[in-house]
Amino acid sequence: MRVFRGIPQRADTATVLTIGNFDGVHLGHQALLKLLTDKAHVLGLPAVVLTFEPHPREYFTPTDAPARLASLREKLLMLDTAGVDRTYVCRFDARLAAQSAQDFIDDTLVRGLGVRHLYIGDDFCFGARRQGDFAMLQAAGKEHGFGVESMPTLGVHDERVSSSAVREALAAGDLSRAASLLGRPYSIAGRVSHGDKIGRKLGFPTANIQMKHRHPALTGVYAVSVEGLAPQRISGVANIGVRPTATSNGRARLEVHLLDWTRECYGAHIRVHFLHKLRTERKFESLDALRAQIALDADIAAQWFAAHAEPTDRPQA
Repeated sequence: MRVFRGIPQRADTATVLTIGNFDGVHLGHQALLKLLTDKAHVLGLPAVVLTFEPHPREYFTPTDAPARLASLREKLLMLDTAGVDRTYVCRFDARLAAQSAQDFIDDTLVRGLGVRHLYIGDDFCFGARRQGDFAMLQAAGKEHGFGVESMPTLGVHDERVSSSAVREALAAGDLSRAASLLGRPYSIAGRVSHGDKIGRKLGFPTANIQMKHRHPALTGVYAVSVEGLAPQRISGVANIGVRPTATSNGRARLEVHLLDWTRECYGAHIRVHFLHKLRTERKFESLDALRAQIALDADIAAQWFAAHAEPTDRPQA
């Protein structure tokens, strides 16, 4: 998949296009991307995604923006896995926020991306003050010669699949519900970096995963599996949160203690799959009390893994 920053002034080819944030690439997104790639194959044109960075709500309400389910890098990996040929990452800034719906159609869809067929979600609005809607796109399609289709809402167990629903499930510690909406266990990927070595001092060395610009969608202590270090996944215990016993800086971090792995893994890019919540994060009266709790967490996680087979479905990217 080719990735472009910004929109070209003139498209080099006609495209089959969809537009959205695609945070988490959940089952609803996956169904939309299947429509996109199937149509692109029929027409012999590239399947193209237009997405935004940052998320529009991060621009308009930065202190109240929702937690991201995936970083931009993770999202691009999942779009690639879904068969997308090109992704255009459009910077959401004051200029874009002020662009009229008609200018978005003329400059972005028609001239910049050469849209031949467009798929959108059933709640898609665009342009300054969200003035553009499905009816406006249909009218533009008749004028400029491109088709427009709306993807109906996808439901799982009588629940509408959405990024918001996934966030709610993760915040509640309901990993099964989140996995049913995503079509796979929730995961976070990142590079292992050097930390403050507190886990090593306590006798439980951890892999510290970089989470750049991420306000985590979940916190607490979890049984996890890790891929990227060996041909098979490795079981572990992850803490994601602010580590109130060890530090007071309030910065969220993801740390994983691997149950059956003793080799160094600094610099490795790994993916952590969250499988079962063990407990909420809390502050302990001392590092000795924390050490005892980590040992208990590791024992409980090992028991959980002994009773539960690793999921057979491999997650996307």
